[in-house]
Amino acid sequence: MSRIGKAPIPIPSGVNVDVKGEEVSVKGPKGALSMPFRPEVAVAVEGNEAVVTLTGTGIPREARAFHGLTRALINNMVVGVSTGFTKKLEIHGVGWNCKTQGKNIVLNIGFCHSVDIPIPDGIDVDCPNATAMTISGYDRQQVGQLAAVVRAVRPPEPYKGKGIRYSGEYVRRKAGKSFGS
Repeated sequence: MSRIGKAPIPIPSGVNVDVKGEEVSVKGPKGALSMPFRPEVAVAVEGNEAVVTLTGTGIPREARAFHGLTRALINNMVVGVSTGFTKKLEIHGVGWNCKTQGKNIVLNIGFCHSVDIPIPDGIDVDCPNATAMTISGYDRQQVGQLAAVVRAVRPPEPYKGKGIRYSGEYVRRKAGKSFGS
C-alpha cells in the first residue's frame, strides 16, 4: 500500500466532500471542484476526514499507484477550496515588464511585439510591480499550468540570467566564450 494513500485527508470546517458513484466533489468558500476516480480505489467520508482505500480489483502495482495519486488529488482539492494556491513569477531583463489588461496578461519581454496570454476562469493574476506576477486560484493544476505557460514564453537563459522564472528559482550560470591565444 502507498504510504501517502494510507494517510487520511483532514476536512476543515466550511468544506463539504461528497462521494457519488465514482466521482468526488468538494465545495468550499473559494469554489467547487469535482474529479472522477478509478475503480481500483474507493473513497469514504468518515466524520471530518476522507479515507482512500484499495478495492482489490485491477493490477496490484497499478492499484497502489492510483491509491496514492487519488489521495493526493483529493487533498489538493480540499486545500484549494479552503485556502487556495499561489505561484509567484519574476521577470529579469532590462526594460522587460508585465501587466494585466482585462482577462489577459500582457508581457513586454524583448520581442518586437507584446505577448498576450488569456487568463482562465477561476484564476486571479496580480502584478504588484512591473517585474513581478502572482498567480492564485483554487485549482492547483490550473495555477501551475498558467505559471508554466507564462514561464515558457521566455525561460531564464544561463549566460545573463534574463527571462521569466519562479520566485526563488536558482538559475545556473555558464561562463561565456573565452578567447585563447
